Amino acid sequence: MSPPAVVAIGGGHGLAATLRALRALADPLTAVVSVADDGGSTGRLRRAVDQPAPGDLRKCLVALGDPDNLLTRVMERRLDWLAPVRGADAALDRAIVGHPVGNLLIAEATDEVGDLVDALGRLGVAMGVRGRVLPATTTPVQLHAQLLDGREVCGQVRVMGSLGIDSVHLDPATAAAPQAVLDAIARADAIVLGPGSLYTSVLAALAVSGIIEAVAASAARRIYVCNLHPQAGETAGYDVAEHVAALARHGVTPDVVLVDPAEIEPGALSPTGPVVVSTSLTSAGVVGHDPAKLGPAILAALG
Repeated sequence: MSPPAVVAIGGGHGLAATLRALRALADPLTAVVSVADDGGSTGRLRRAVDQPAPGDLRKCLVALGDPDNLLTRVMERRLDWLAPVRGADAALDRAIVGHPVGNLLIAEATDEVGDLVDALGRLGVAMGVRGRVLPATTTPVQLHAQLLDGREVCGQVRVMGSLGIDSVHLDPATAAAPQAVLDAIARADAIVLGPGSLYTSVLAALAVSGIIEAVAASAARRIYVCNLHPQAGETAGYDVAEHVAALARHGVTPDVVLVDPAEIEPGALSPTGPVVVSTSLTSAGVVGHDPAKLGPAILAALG
C-alpha cells in the first residue's frame, strides 16, 4: 500500500511535531505554515524587512530536514555567541545578535530570489528536506481577533494572551494562498490540523483567503490534533468540544479529532460531530506530542 499524501496545516512547535511524526510515513508531505507571528526574532525581522514571518517556516524546515545535514543543524542556532561584542557595535547588536541563523537565511534567500516559495524550496534542497514547506501566504499579514465582548485585538502576541476569542481574521483580507498550497490540498488523502495554538497557529493559517475553501472542498480526511492541555490566554478553560466549535465557526469541520485525554476534558460533543479518538500521544522524556505515537495515530485515523 502506497503512503498517503498528507498536508499538515498550522505553525510553531506543534506543526513541527506533526511533520516529524509523518516524515517517514507520508509521501508527499506538505507543510502549510502560518506566517502571522510577530514576536521575538521574527517580530524584529518583520519590523526591519517587509516579509512574512520566518520563524515557524524555519521550525518546519528543520523538522523535515536531514538531521545529519550541517545546514539543518545550524538553522536553529542563535547568534548569541556574538554577545561579547554587544555595546561595541550597536548596529551589529540590533541587526543580528539573538536571531536564529535560519530566520536570517530565509529572509536573505527570499530577498535574493524574490520569492518566498522559491527560497524555501531551495533551502529545503540544501537541507535534505523530506517533503515540502510552504507559507500559507507570501503576503505579510497581521492577525486580528474579535472578542466575545466586542473588542478587537491586533497582533499574534496580543491575540495569544487574550481571553474570550470569538473569531480571527487577517489583515489584509486579500492575502491569498500560493497556488502550490491549493494544489497540495486538492491532491491530499489527509489534511492534518495542528497540534498547536488554536487561534494563533492553526486558524491563523486557515484564515488565509482560499485555504478554508480548499479544505472544505477536499475529499481528504480532515484530522484535528488537539493540544495536550488548555493554553493560557487564547484557549484557557477549553475542552475538546470548544476546540471543535471554534473550528466550525471558521468553516472547518474535522472528520476525526485526536486527543490525549490526560489533561483535557471532552466536553459536550455532538453525536453527529467528528469521531473523537482518545489515545496516549505523550511519552516520558518527550516534550509535547511524541512523534513516535502521533504518526501511527494519524495513519490509523485515515481508516
